[in-house]
Amino acid sequence: MRTSLLLTAAVLIAVPTLGHAHASGVERASPRKVTDATVVAILELANSFDLETGQLAAERAQRPEVREFGQMLARDHKAVRQQGRDLAARLKITPAELEEGDLSIAHEAAMKKLRAASAAEFDVLFLQHEVAYHENMIKLTNETLLPNIQNAELKAFVAKIAPAFVAHRDGARRLLTHSP
Repeated sequence: MRTSLLLTAAVLIAVPTLGHAHASGVERASPRKVTDATVVAILELANSFDLETGQLAAERAQRPEVREFGQMLARDHKAVRQQGRDLAARLKITPAELEEGDLSIAHEAAMKKLRAASAAEFDVLFLQHEVAYHENMIKLTNETLLPNIQNAELKAFVAKIAPAFVAHRDGARRLLTHSP
């Protein structure tokens, strides 16, 4: 198994899917090994990000099925975030401090673009974002998180939630395919 870098993992989940990637400073950052504490922190951040985009879609989507998809994303990511918090507390894993400057910038850029989208373009932009976001989460989970998790319970939890990333990506794809 290859050793992955925190910044690599962080950039994967934060790749803005609405415009250009903002990765300034990544080359200058010092690499850190992905630990269980890092995994807990990345899951917290990833779930928080998609909870926010799901809530926005629940409010702004024009098509009822896209609004429902946004509600489902918000509900699922809120539940998984809480499950992750509960597990981390039980296992006494304190989330690592993430260097999230670029992560926050990328997420905020995606949210800004979604908020600024016209009603006519919002649904497609949101669904495109969700497909790309979940593609990144699938890659991150399989290539970085799972290979580096040491705690068996945490690894089992991440393995258990991984299929949801595929289901969310596929749901967004289906809705995109059936866009008017």
